[in-house]
Amino acid sequence: MREQPDQPPQRVRLIFAALLLVLLLASLDQTIVSTALPTIVGDLGGINHLAWVVTAYLLASTIVTPLYGKLGDLYGRKLILQVAIVLFLIGSALCGIAQNMPELIAFRALQGLGGGGLMVTTIATVGDLVPPRERGRYQGYFGGVFGVATVIGPLIGGFFVDHLSWRWIFYINLPIGGVALAVIAVAFRSRADRLRHTIDYLGAALLAGGLSSVVLFTSLGGTTYDWGSTQLIVLGALGVVLLVLFVLVEMRAAEPILPMTLFKNRTFSVTSAIGFIIGVALFGSITYLPLYLQIVKGYSATASGLLLTPMMAGVLITSITSGNIISKTGRYRPFPIVGTAVAAVAILLLSRLAVTTPIWLAALYTLVLGLGLGMVMQVLVLATQNAVPYEQLGVATSGSTLFRQIGGSIGVSIFGAIFANRLAGELADRLPPGVHAPAAANPTLVHQLPEAVKQPFLEAFTAALHPVFLAAAGFAVGAFLLTWLLREVPLRATAPAEGIGESFASPREDRSDHELERIISAVAGGRMRTEIYRRIVDAAELDLTEAEAWLLSRIAVEGSIDDLGPPRSASPEEIARLTARLLENGYLAVDLDGDRIVLTETGARAYQQLVEAGRAELTGLIADAAPPDDEVNGVLRRLAVSLLADMPKRPAVDVVAG
Repeated sequence: MREQPDQPPQRVRLIFAALLLVLLLASLDQTIVSTALPTIVGDLGGINHLAWVVTAYLLASTIVTPLYGKLGDLYGRKLILQVAIVLFLIGSALCGIAQNMPELIAFRALQGLGGGGLMVTTIATVGDLVPPRERGRYQGYFGGVFGVATVIGPLIGGFFVDHLSWRWIFYINLPIGGVALAVIAVAFRSRADRLRHTIDYLGAALLAGGLSSVVLFTSLGGTTYDWGSTQLIVLGALGVVLLVLFVLVEMRAAEPILPMTLFKNRTFSVTSAIGFIIGVALFGSITYLPLYLQIVKGYSATASGLLLTPMMAGVLITSITSGNIISKTGRYRPFPIVGTAVAAVAILLLSRLAVTTPIWLAALYTLVLGLGLGMVMQVLVLATQNAVPYEQLGVATSGSTLFRQIGGSIGVSIFGAIFANRLAGELADRLPPGVHAPAAANPTLVHQLPEAVKQPFLEAFTAALHPVFLAAAGFAVGAFLLTWLLREVPLRATAPAEGIGESFASPREDRSDHELERIISAVAGGRMRTEIYRRIVDAAELDLTEAEAWLLSRIAVEGSIDDLGPPRSASPEEIARLTARLLENGYLAVDLDGDRIVLTETGARAYQQLVEAGRAELTGLIADAAPPDDEVNGVLRRLAVSLLADMPKRPAVDVVAG
């Protein structure tokens, strides 16, 4: 009768700790590099292609993320997770020993191929480890880790640069990842059942080729090649053709990475466009602010990471506040409108940064930017889930994250091209005749330049950042205009079940059943859990107290009372009294061998009534999502079974003691 593999609690905790480490490493690598970039460029050169250190990882992880979920269903989560960890660790080791910028970029892409799998596979693995009733809580931990990693990444990267070497931001992955790999290899038992999938390899290849061509076009234009050169024309044309082919393939694929039918939903189309632009603004800001703080203002890498925390704090403040307000009012549309407007103003203020700007003012600008972004990102996830039918719930949710990641990949490369082009011109105009700028923009080297060269260099560097932020502000204004197209759709009961992970749009797998389980588990937990449990027992119309219904359900799941683990909801004395009541009323009996207490036929029928009442109660939570079908009913029954077997502590104690 078990729905989960036999995973002892100690093993589950051990595996879960390893998974948290894995997710922490993968999410850190999206932001930890930002504060190290000035030093990396100083050591390896190639400031023109600085953006690719970030873009290569983002692009690779974005492309493979949709594939990993299906591969895990097909070949088992354990094998796919191990492959992803090994790829990530190999990429990390190679990044640490890279001797030039092309090597580092290539190795970052390899690292991203593993990193994309780590995120989505760790989240999916929760379904193999814990019962449905607890998935919302466990995945909430994952969301928290993702959010915290996004906040502390720049700070940790700066610490390693200042006290060890930039290479340690990659080396540190090896021992931690090695421990996680060993724990998963020894302790994790993958589920035996497999889901058959048709993997959309052609769609993934076309998307990878198309996005790579677009990113190369934007990053090489005006620096390596003239805009009118044959190489750039071919790259641009290739990008357009491959992306058009991707759309055509997705329209015919059995299980597309991104179903084109989703775009018939106006809310999904609008939120995806806004998410794309927010990705541009967020990653652009994180990537180029450390350059200003270290090169122009002369701060250490650690200090520049610390000065980025106001932006992340702003995201958390407004995302939590807006989430609470939305839960109470049921209205979400005003938040992305206000948020994008605030973000646009903040980025416009950042474009006014100068060599003499006080550092407190720069920190204030980043705080305002964070306050704006926090009102947008989690609302996009909520609005998308609220607008699509059940069968599209998983792929629409993961699709929202996909567009944000694509926006980050393309945005960083666009800003990199703008910065490199403008910097060359500004240096030529400002430096004295016959003086050449340092080939590598190492912060230490820059501040050791003679004053006659140093000041013009800093002014040129600052001036080159202005068009970067102006372009980002233009994108943010575009997002602001798009938010007015977002319609206010009445919120479902399940919609406000979001947490810290959604503040930073943490990745999700694209299975609708797992996403529905996560949402309902979150809704049916917390303060509502006691009330929902009471309603289920009342609806079953049995001569059972809530405590008796709980024990009956536990025995039905475990097989006999002797198989119960240490219960958290009642003491051994309370269990004994409840057992006596159930025996007296004919729900339990001693088996023929005389050594086990099991359900009677009456008890089995009562349990089925409880499960059906639970299914009906949970159906009410999603009544406005879609008419329940066989798959949805299966999800709801699994959740009802788990919910009945884990009653809140207070009712059990009150009833038994009384």
